[in-house]
Amino acid sequence: MFTGMNPKLSVLAAARHGWFSRADALAAGYTDSELRRRLRAGQWSRLCRDVYVEPGTWPVGEQSWDRAVRMHLLRTRAVADRMGSGAVVSHQSAAVLHGLPSWGLDLTKVQVTKPAGRARSDLVTDVHRSRFEPGEVTVVDGLRVVSPARAIAETACASSYEVGVVLGDAALHRRLVTPESLVLTADRHRLWAGSPAARAAARFADGLSESVGESRLRVLMANHGVPPPVLQAEIREEGGRLIGRVDFLVAGRLIVEFDGAEKYGGIGDVVLAEKWREDRLRACGYRVIRVSWADLDQPHALAERILGAL
Repeated sequence: MFTGMNPKLSVLAAARHGWFSRADALAAGYTDSELRRRLRAGQWSRLCRDVYVEPGTWPVGEQSWDRAVRMHLLRTRAVADRMGSGAVVSHQSAAVLHGLPSWGLDLTKVQVTKPAGRARSDLVTDVHRSRFEPGEVTVVDGLRVVSPARAIAETACASSYEVGVVLGDAALHRRLVTPESLVLTADRHRLWAGSPAARAAARFADGLSESVGESRLRVLMANHGVPPPVLQAEIREEGGRLIGRVDFLVAGRLIVEFDGAEKYGGIGDVVLAEKWREDRLRACGYRVIRVSWADLDQPHALAERILGAL
């Protein structure tokens, strides 16, 4: 519940996942002067025109990217409420609603698509016009949203091939889509601007990729001519004992592991277990390369390191 509000407005804001309008506040007994005072004091914050939130209820220490997703979802719900039943949440806004990664997504404006009528955008909303094929519209948390496969195709068209792969990998891994639906949806909209990127991303997507970093690393290796790796390969000793499952096995002898920031968490036992695992892999004749987020920002240097290790 929202502790800085009276009970009537608190219940309404909670039912809307956190946002409320000026009209809601007035109906709950607040005045415009009280609303302005709470805005100045930082108790409430303006989400968009005549729509507000209470930031004091948000988690302390929330990461900036998580906060950006939270704000975008709130704006999306507010915009969808105002636009009525004819509009469907689309593109990256739909991808976020489906729980897909926000890496590389422009969340500055809410994306909606209308099958007919005027497509008038503003400072908060980009409005697109397009017809929907059967099965391309679903419902998420009470909102009409394009399907995951269509959201991925739309977003890849409007952003990049790499973003499309990140989204496609995640959707496949979470079983929100099938490989066939990704490809069919991208091919169905081959006349869209940017469709070559979307179609290529749909074909390259792989549900064995388990994180944004692994997806980006996969794209980087393919772009620089690294032989196609085996994903999530199980490595065993001669007697059959499992040493571990590795992110990428390249050419049967080079192991490439992506180390996310949270992989070890500073826990001593985990670090020691990982060291034992890597020592055993090297003892079995494998070379091991570890890749960090920072390495992904130096693609040529990283590719040379991987190719050199081969």
